[in-house]
Amino acid sequence: MNKDDNRHPRARRGSADSALMRESWKIFQIMAEFVEGFERLASIKPSVSIFGSARIPPGHSYYVLAEHIGRALSDAGFSVVTGGGPGLMEAANKGAYTGKSPSIGLNIQLPHEQQSNAYQDIPLSFRHFFTRKVMFVKYASAYVVLPGGFGTLDELAEILTLVQTRKTRPIPILLVGSDFWNGLVSWLKARLLQENMIDGKDLGMFKLVDKPEDVVRAIFDHYGPRGFEPSPEEREVMLEL
Repeated sequence: MNKDDNRHPRARRGSADSALMRESWKIFQIMAEFVEGFERLASIKPSVSIFGSARIPPGHSYYVLAEHIGRALSDAGFSVVTGGGPGLMEAANKGAYTGKSPSIGLNIQLPHEQQSNAYQDIPLSFRHFFTRKVMFVKYASAYVVLPGGFGTLDELAEILTLVQTRKTRPIPILLVGSDFWNGLVSWLKARLLQENMIDGKDLGMFKLVDKPEDVVRAIFDHYGPRGFEPSPEEREVMLEL
């Protein structure tokens, strides 16, 4: 028997109340993260959120590609938003940092990983993944997804789900690197589509691209003459994000 089971009921209740109070106070920390994020990011539009592996070293072909994409988007007038860490996040921030538009890092506090990269005009720090996730989506005109691991796949699944369920407006979702992503796309078609777990139209939510200029062109082609600002209807949807 756990020795705590022998405590007086009032003592156990007091411990539970203390834990509940601590959890309740976390609400204010979460609110503060949302408020700071909204205040600092509301002016960066249009922006593009870029994702990719933290493990790719400088000089790798993926790193060079991410840096060129960051620079191309920045020079095209897009603020570039990454997770603020090393690897492909650093590469995209580095490219944007040398370009014409702001380079932003949404840094996450982790026990053992993630050192912030040095190429951020606007650095923000988050304790909670879910507040950070909202910031990636809230002001993004597009998602650019480079090769990556579980974290990258998580962000990809997140935006696909939000667009599919109409909890955010449709935006370009660009998977960079056909060789890397083709296996996943084939599996989506062979398993999810064939077993009616998604619709055929869901496969049209994303596009495979390979070059920086293809990324920029795909975003402009998506919006055309309408511009990047959400419509009134889209703005209402995004308020419920």
